[in-house]
Amino acid sequence: MRLVTRIAVNTVCATALLALVSCGAGADSGPFGDLSGPEVTNKALTTTKKAESMRLSLDLLTKDGRIKADFSSSTSGECTGTMSMSPKGTVEIIKTGDTVYTKYDEALLRQESEGEPAEEVDATVKLLAGRWMESKASDPDTKDMIEFCDLQGLLKSIEANDTEAQKAGEAKVDGKPALRLTEKDGKETHTFLVATEGDPYILRITSKGGEEPMTLNLSQFNQPVVAKKPAAKDIVDLGQ
Repeated sequence: MRLVTRIAVNTVCATALLALVSCGAGADSGPFGDLSGPEVTNKALTTTKKAESMRLSLDLLTKDGRIKADFSSSTSGECTGTMSMSPKGTVEIIKTGDTVYTKYDEALLRQESEGEPAEEVDATVKLLAGRWMESKASDPDTKDMIEFCDLQGLLKSIEANDTEAQKAGEAKVDGKPALRLTEKDGKETHTFLVATEGDPYILRITSKGGEEPMTLNLSQFNQPVVAKKPAAKDIVDLGQ
């Protein structure tokens, strides 16, 4: 069976964050004083890129279904999280050092085995459903599943540029005060929320009106990411 469902999460996140650097002028009073849109943007990007860890929660609607991902990742490569691909199923992921542990639910295993003999599929489900599989982060198939774990690579890909979006008032993200910045890109509207208390981190990015509407939440900046190897009894020995 394939046991591979490619989700270009890094690409999705990079696109969302790169959209933020399209934020342009529009100085006014209020949060960030008289800073213009680009100045707020550069400040938020600089601060967010310095974070050594964060939680990223993605809700993306694609032509193939809805993708939800929730990961805690560090620039050192440690991460834990889950990814669900409606209507396919869910996979849990732990990455610690160069080792990756993945755990598929029955729905995803059956989807990934589609077209194979029923007896073979049932045997695979019985063996693997709800149990962890161990692999190397460098394995080609594994790389497709851990793009959210490359926080350092994701943040490095973001650069600030001259842009056109403007300040659009105040808002709150999970109770935290934020400044809203918006921009239009054809039929799409991008909205970015930047923290106005404490460090000016990017807290939320949304895109609406396009082919793949999405919401990306960023939180838990610089908090420890605890990625532990599962218990040996819960790991499948694929060599056997």
